[in-house]
Amino acid sequence: MNILYFAPHALWPANTGARLRDYQLARQLGARAEITFIEMRRAGETRRAPPGDSNLARLVTLQKERTYTAMKILRGLAGPAPVTVLNCWSRESASLLAETLRAGRFDTVQLEGVHLMEYLPVIRQAPGTPAIVIDWHNMESEAMRRYAGGGAHWLKRAAARRTAELIERAEDRLIDARSTHTVTSERERRKLLTRRPGTNIQVIPNGVDTGYYSAAKIAEARRASGQDGSKPTLLFVGSMDYHANIDAAVWFARTAWPEIARNHPDLRFTIVGRDPAPEVRALASDRIRVTGTVEDVRPYYATAAAAVAPIRCGGGTRLKILEAMAAGVPVVSTRLGAEGIEAENGVHLLLADSAPEIAAAVGCVASSSEISSRMAQAARSLVCGKYDWSVIGRKLFDIHGNLAEQRRPEFAGKALAS
Repeated sequence: MNILYFAPHALWPANTGARLRDYQLARQLGARAEITFIEMRRAGETRRAPPGDSNLARLVTLQKERTYTAMKILRGLAGPAPVTVLNCWSRESASLLAETLRAGRFDTVQLEGVHLMEYLPVIRQAPGTPAIVIDWHNMESEAMRRYAGGGAHWLKRAAARRTAELIERAEDRLIDARSTHTVTSERERRKLLTRRPGTNIQVIPNGVDTGYYSAAKIAEARRASGQDGSKPTLLFVGSMDYHANIDAAVWFARTAWPEIARNHPDLRFTIVGRDPAPEVRALASDRIRVTGTVEDVRPYYATAAAAVAPIRCGGGTRLKILEAMAAGVPVVSTRLGAEGIEAENGVHLLLADSAPEIAAAVGCVASSSEISSRMAQAARSLVCGKYDWSVIGRKLFDIHGNLAEQRRPEFAGKALAS
């Protein structure tokens, strides 16, 4: 089977949730079919090839034009296409996509999200009329609406509300496109079905490489790093240039951390993630460490008493929660942070929304090795059985395989006969 996988960002390095999902899903599909991956790189972004075991037959790079220019922002606010869609569209990219489709004779195409919706007509005109799977990393309109309700400047909030409205209209057009849709959680599936009942929407959750985060691999990575593990840490992992993570880190450090620090004088708070914003870097102190980009996060899990996800805005399923669970580290998260993960409060993780609740939850796992161990074991068992990328990849391949089967002439003949 021949599959085209089209994403609105670079494939490698896999240093964001979206890139990691796309890399792992494409890798799993590539173990079972021939995969051509089309990536889109920002102006000036260096092309980097993925590892040799990525299972890709071909990697095609499209170059984005400059994003968020004054003209695109104004056009985006005026509509009908939001600026996030305009950022990804160009005639040159459409031409290169059409050329790739003509050369490949693909059975199916996986399109990553609403930002690429302007390319749907190009895909529909491809030789053989490949079936289309539209993968929703999250509900972009919902994430933008949550951002609009946050603490940004009023002008940014107004622009975000308008953008959310336009994205939702674009999403509705995308749902109406005669395609198969995949979302990351049952909650998102139900929500989209209320907007368009009867649409073919299936759940392909985010996942984790449980072998990579096994106890043996973490211990090996720790030895290789030479990191000092004498002090227990409270760990927050995420891209620190992303507004939801910036808000979470700053809010947690200012509200929940002071009480935690008083009650647990040996505990340190470590913020791990690429490109920390100035307000995140400003949090650094004798007991708060801001690492910036790291080559390997596993040594930090080795010394973590708990991982926190104090998320208050944004959308999607947090891969870092799944990684912490796979690493055997107890997780304390807001309900929004753990949204979409089928984990039970008090069994697989602790859910807390206010600063006092979070401080109490951290204290619970930091003070009791029995609770910490029990929760960590239950969480790792959950992710190994339900969220390992190999399990998720098989399900996604079955979706593509069924669609490819339905395109065959003999299947069409059977359908007409029945």
